[in-house]
Amino acid sequence: MMLVIIVYPTIQALWISFHSRSFLNPEDVEWIGLVNYQELFADPVFTLALKQTILLTVGAVVSMYLLGLGLALLLKENLPGIGKLRSLSMVPWVIPPVVIVIIWTWMFQVDYGLVNLLMKMVGGPNKSWFGDKSWALPLVTMLRVWKDAPFVAIALMASMQSIPEEYYEAAKIDGAGRLQMFRYITLPNISYISMIMIVIETIAAFNSFQMIYIATGGGPVNATEVLGTYVYQQAFREYALGYASAVGAVMLTLLAIFTVVYIVLEDTE
Repeated sequence: MMLVIIVYPTIQALWISFHSRSFLNPEDVEWIGLVNYQELFADPVFTLALKQTILLTVGAVVSMYLLGLGLALLLKENLPGIGKLRSLSMVPWVIPPVVIVIIWTWMFQVDYGLVNLLMKMVGGPNKSWFGDKSWALPLVTMLRVWKDAPFVAIALMASMQSIPEEYYEAAKIDGAGRLQMFRYITLPNISYISMIMIVIETIAAFNSFQMIYIATGGGPVNATEVLGTYVYQQAFREYALGYASAVGAVMLTLLAIFTVVYIVLEDTE
């Protein structure tokens, strides 16, 4: 099953990236070697999409982890009503991406959106935030963070709950404060789960497509064009299947390098 679903399509995509192939004439295939890659790295839109993909990935993963860590520390406490709060915290993660985009685009809608109504009350601007080049990328990054931070929080909370309570009791006897216990007990014991979460969320953010495509379609004026939307544009709008496969090959290579290097660095610490 893994061979059929993952290995074969990956090898096939890599093979296609060295050919000139179009969806309009799928039988017409011509070997062109590295031409697709040469055109790729000379394409300013690809360079912009790569830059914005990296910005989105770094911003989303850092924000997601810090927010998830803070939420995990709260959820693991035995507070009144904490069980209901744990259930409610997972709501953003289980909501379908299409629904999330509809909610957020409505909130930031011109004139009657919640954000613009609040802005009017304090004398702020009234505009289409997703249509603003300066705000579009930060907003789609926030979409990613809002959806996946609860998943990170629950995973980290579960890891924290597996830490023996004796560690904290011994630290208290030695006079350690909450910050010291967090630094020397909690963080080291959740490092493995943290590594898994960071790798998973980095791969997910780097491959972002669905919510961005629904929210902005890569606009305005390529302001939210990322590699995921760029592959779609090239394959299903320009019909340049070979060129799109080359973009996908670059994405695969970058993610593979990141994953291997990150795991090796974590294992050496």
